[in-house]
Amino acid sequence: MKYSANSVWENKDKYDIAVIGAGHAGCEAALAAARLGFKTIIFTVSVDSIALMPCNPNIGGSSKGHLVREVDALGGEMGKVIDRTFIQSKMLNKSKGPAVHSLRAQADKACYSRTMRQVLENQSNLEIKQTEVTDILTENCKITGVKILSGGIYYVQAVILCTGTYLCARCIYGEVSNNTGPNGLQAANHLTDSLKRLGIKMYRFKTGTPARIDKRSVDFSKMEEQFGDKHIIPFSFTTNSKDVQIEQQSCWLTYTNERTHEIIRKNIDRSPLFSGMIEGTGPRYCPSIEDKVVKFADKSRHQVFIEPEGLETNEMYIGGMSSSLPEDVQYDMYRTVPGLENVKIVRNAYAIEYDCIDARQLKPSLEFRDIEGLFSGGQFNGSSGYEEAAAQGLIAGINAARKLQGKESIILDRSQAYIGVLIDDLVTKESHEPYRMMTSRAEYRLLLRQDNADQRLTKIGYDIGLISEERYRRLLLKQKLIKEEIDRVSRVNIGTNNTVQSILEKYGSTPLVSGTTLSELIRRPELSYDALSKIDYKRPEFPEDLKEEIEEQVNISIKYDGYIKRQEKQVVQFKKLEKKKIPDDINYDEVKSLRIEAAQKLKEYRPVSIGQASRISGVSPADISVLLVYISSMTNK
Repeated sequence: MKYSANSVWENKDKYDIAVIGAGHAGCEAALAAARLGFKTIIFTVSVDSIALMPCNPNIGGSSKGHLVREVDALGGEMGKVIDRTFIQSKMLNKSKGPAVHSLRAQADKACYSRTMRQVLENQSNLEIKQTEVTDILTENCKITGVKILSGGIYYVQAVILCTGTYLCARCIYGEVSNNTGPNGLQAANHLTDSLKRLGIKMYRFKTGTPARIDKRSVDFSKMEEQFGDKHIIPFSFTTNSKDVQIEQQSCWLTYTNERTHEIIRKNIDRSPLFSGMIEGTGPRYCPSIEDKVVKFADKSRHQVFIEPEGLETNEMYIGGMSSSLPEDVQYDMYRTVPGLENVKIVRNAYAIEYDCIDARQLKPSLEFRDIEGLFSGGQFNGSSGYEEAAAQGLIAGINAARKLQGKESIILDRSQAYIGVLIDDLVTKESHEPYRMMTSRAEYRLLLRQDNADQRLTKIGYDIGLISEERYRRLLLKQKLIKEEIDRVSRVNIGTNNTVQSILEKYGSTPLVSGTTLSELIRRPELSYDALSKIDYKRPEFPEDLKEEIEEQVNISIKYDGYIKRQEKQVVQFKKLEKKKIPDDINYDEVKSLRIEAAQKLKEYRPVSIGQASRISGVSPADISVLLVYISSMTNK
């Protein structure tokens, strides 16, 4: 695409912050900046792509549900919008411990996008502009503004890059290659050159999506019906639980088979993933069906989820069968799957390549180290997923605003939030593929549960200015009642009467031979705070809107008390390293006994603390010891 902006003109309206891109990162960034009082403008190549879900129309999932809850606790919007637009909700991993419980909701795709757009359109201090940004303007390595396709210049003090998968995007299936963004929407083709001129290192990543099919061509009788939870738990701590107890839509489970795999193997040379037509690196943890068949040749079948895209459409999503094979092969392979023998494809599966950055160029605040006032969030930072994007966008928006306020950046560490783990991994570790959040990445995941995100982060959101006084007071009341109830049940003595023994028998629990406390019974794996309500005669009445949350927290706090205390001790040690700050003016070449590789990595990353330095690949424990001695000698001079 050619463009010519011969006439440069200046926009006369005044703005403080510009957000480039209106996906999940851009929406959170723009809302945060505007809500903190700054005149914000958000640019998008299409207003129809605001909060678009170009891949699976769901929010949450394993570890991702944690991120949504944390975004909500800090004052973000994603949790509120999915609570208003979901069509099925499930708590995943319920058979496991609470550390890995993760909420996942299937969204009405169009309704979600429309609802988020309405939030943006009605937010004070925020304007939406449909156009393409072509240049980032700087002076002395400091942001001054942006230039758009028509030649217009908008002067701002901070810019947040949230381009997602649109930057120089190319959609590919078979021999077909289109220079478009997701869903055939316009790509952003001109900003990459400007970023490269600023010295920003770029990557080429890729992701993909399966076909969308016509519901009327599916035989659901050959599939397993998948239902939502009977009792729905909302994502947002502000949503009334009663408001989300709705009639839900079903999803469906089926499987590939050897016929499917044989078709794929016979046509693998026609896949752009294997022919070399696609250059970008794809996500390891969300492979295409071609990748699965090649890499897991011993598997005779793979799961396929058929999920509705909304209430007012017949389009359905084929989860688990992302592909970039030619259209004729897509028809052949999909029609081998039970229930899809006569399937009609509405939108072909495709892979998408796009430009993104090496996030190691960013500070933990998500500001570029070498360009003052330029922030970045979302898939443009080399991550994957709507939830990861929203979390980064929120932090980037907060920190852009705080920079203009003259305040310190908000940096969540790995012991505070999954958001802290996400950002720390992005800015300290080299990534050769789109980064995906997983519970296994969080060292302190028993402390970072999704159920206690409000207790961990709402105070921070309140101090920032994104949480209302009313919501903060509600949290304080909840924490007070939880503490009082934990103290109370530890003092309640339980005897060996018949009622007690019958309750224990009902849940398969060992009978009592002597008295004990209620908290000791709750610690038994087969029992719970709720199960013992009939023998807890003096249980207090909690406020209706807090009752469910309080009971859950009391139960988890008592059951996992020993494990929680052990992890809290680990956090104390972790904090010691995080608090040991590295001077900004340190010269690593002067640090004797520091290995050459370590010195090179430290100069490249410029870590802010010893803790962050210790997580950089190529920096050994011995290097950290040397660095500690050197910093100590600097402070003693």
